[in-house]
Amino acid sequence: MSDLSDNLQPLISHLIELRTRVVRGMLVFIVGFAIAFAFSAQLYDVLVAPLSSVLPGQKLVTIGIASPFLVQVKIAALVAFVATLPHTLYQIWAFVAPGLYAHEKKLVAPLVIASTLLFLLGMGFAYFLVFGVVFKFIASVVPASMQWLPDSGEYLDFAMGMFVAFGVTFEVPIAVIVMVRMGFVTVAKLREIRSYVIVGAFVIAAVVTPPDVLSQCLLAIPLWLLYEAGVLVASWLYQPKLNESQSS
Repeated sequence: MSDLSDNLQPLISHLIELRTRVVRGMLVFIVGFAIAFAFSAQLYDVLVAPLSSVLPGQKLVTIGIASPFLVQVKIAALVAFVATLPHTLYQIWAFVAPGLYAHEKKLVAPLVIASTLLFLLGMGFAYFLVFGVVFKFIASVVPASMQWLPDSGEYLDFAMGMFVAFGVTFEVPIAVIVMVRMGFVTVAKLREIRSYVIVGAFVIAAVVTPPDVLSQCLLAIPLWLLYEAGVLVASWLYQPKLNESQSS
């Protein structure tokens, strides 16, 4: 009975620690959500600015009864998630760090920071460059006899999907470096499969972007270039060590 109690103590302490980290993360998110919701009208204007710029003198429409409220809730949740992401990642790091070796801790911290910055960079790339190009293209192909009335809820779903797609795309260098560091694949193999990666990038872009060639290229080309950047950094970081081990 005492052995069972001794075995349960570490598990219970881990569960209590996990609950504490989750509660802290949720409390900070709720505070961030409340602040973001207070400025949701201003945040809405900023979020729809790329589309509003190609619709001079025209506002986005909202059809659903509760849509004006739900749209602002989604915007506040999105902003709160991004704003509290560093704190959330710190809580995750603080929970798993005691179980890691010293060399693993040295690797995880830079990867977490780099992953966060690259994800935000991907969102910024979509907002400042891709949105403007795509919306100008769509506005240019609208027939003169047609009135284009974008819906706020549909626009928000589109924007969040693009943020996730480009944010994940910008994580490719991290994935490449981690795979090489863990020994799952070599730099030579990554260079060998380059042609397959390029084809795969255009296939993925065709699935996750709007059905036009321009949007597909705006995602596929950065995906390919980021892959090349990951291979270049991985070869610079780990190839000398591999050569040393082979020569010894």
